[in-house]
Amino acid sequence: MADDESPFSDIESSLKKTAAALREADIPFLLGGSLASWARGGPQTRHDLDLMIKQEDAERALEALEASGMRREIPPEEWLVKAWDGDVLVDLIFSPKGLPITDEVIARGEDMAVLSMHMRVMALEDVISTKLMAITEHHLRYETLIAIARALRERIDWDDIRARTWSSPFARAFFVMLEGLEILAPADGPPTIAQNAESGAINGASVRVVGNAGSTASSAG
Repeated sequence: MADDESPFSDIESSLKKTAAALREADIPFLLGGSLASWARGGPQTRHDLDLMIKQEDAERALEALEASGMRREIPPEEWLVKAWDGDVLVDLIFSPKGLPITDEVIARGEDMAVLSMHMRVMALEDVISTKLMAITEHHLRYETLIAIARALRERIDWDDIRARTWSSPFARAFFVMLEGLEILAPADGPPTIAQNAESGAINGASVRVVGNAGSTASSAG
């Protein structure tokens, strides 16, 4: 087991404890990250426990987890706070890459029974889009995304994700891999400006569309 991995039974226990503490404190949250796919039948994770909260609730959330016996951590990154439940790291994320957590993002999550507890689970399109937009030259990790795609491909709106992430070369490479692995059928072409606007391209990046005659047009998302 890698240094940053925890037994899945420990992650399950910490999820129950964290969800109960946040619910008791009346703090809205989403189950996010790889656990959001696991809750729908995707692969297990042995890494961090990711919960999505609004930024204005971060301090109250930490206080609630401390009251339940966890230890807080304030990392240098400005888009999350952390808490430790023994050896399990709980990430409380309020601004995953390009998608600040708002009431709207929480509302489009799915209400599900997870470990016999009802909680809202982040929309798969939000999970995958933010993971794709977080990929950089120094962090090229596709294995979890490919496993999620293979397990849940029929439950995911791939056109929406493609439109929202098309500005990222790493996201475009991901779709090439999915097509090469025959997880997805080849797309007809890049998303149109209208599709991008409807989906809300993450980070408001420009979309470049090649016309039939080889001309190009761009639009800020």
